[in-house]
Amino acid sequence: MVVVGRDPQRLAAAVAKVRQAGNGREPGRFRADFESFQQVRDLATYLLETYPRIDVLANNAGGMIANYRRTADGYEATVQGNHLGPFLLTNLLRERLAGGRIVNTASDAHRSGRPDPDNFAGNGKYRSFQTYGAAKSANILFASEAARRWPDITSVSFHPGVVRTNFGDGTLTRLFYRYAPLLVTPEKAGALLVRLATIPAKGLVDGGYYVGHDPKKPASYAADPAAAARLWAASEAAVGI
Repeated sequence: MVVVGRDPQRLAAAVAKVRQAGNGREPGRFRADFESFQQVRDLATYLLETYPRIDVLANNAGGMIANYRRTADGYEATVQGNHLGPFLLTNLLRERLAGGRIVNTASDAHRSGRPDPDNFAGNGKYRSFQTYGAAKSANILFASEAARRWPDITSVSFHPGVVRTNFGDGTLTRLFYRYAPLLVTPEKAGALLVRLATIPAKGLVDGGYYVGHDPKKPASYAADPAAAARLWAASEAAVGI
């Protein structure tokens, strides 16, 4: 197992929890920011040089950014961190994933926005939740298109619930995720991911979008094969594949 994170302290804390759960077995670790294509490529190089087989890739990196920001690669930070970065990593690891599976953490927030393959850079009319929703739609489209293109890899996406985490940016967002009632615990959301990563592939709908233990139909624009193919082609061009 390899734990990947952006913040050194939070990465170390996650590694410690995994070590404890594994009765002292030391997991691999790598620091990478998915808002940087170079760091994603460095991560892929490390994984390919270190692990001859990858059974599961959990694309769980993500965040909701309060204000418009463009990355050094030239793209809006939300779409790069949530979609383009994981898309690049998955494609770089594609051959090593043969016979394995991909689990994309999406969200029912995808119903608030749709991705624009012609404009990954965004513009001045920035709305954080709508942009985040578009990125989560991209996660769902990516999983379904990967299932069509890569039949030797099982690919799914899922909604973990509204989870009490520190992933949001901005004072109001952070207050909501810290204090709002009835939010899902990270442990419960993590259990959904683990289930999708470990149950027999025959028990999954390849390309499916899961809410809880069941596949659900996403918004129509996140279930459109033509839109998925268009997004894939634009993403390939954006990341330089």
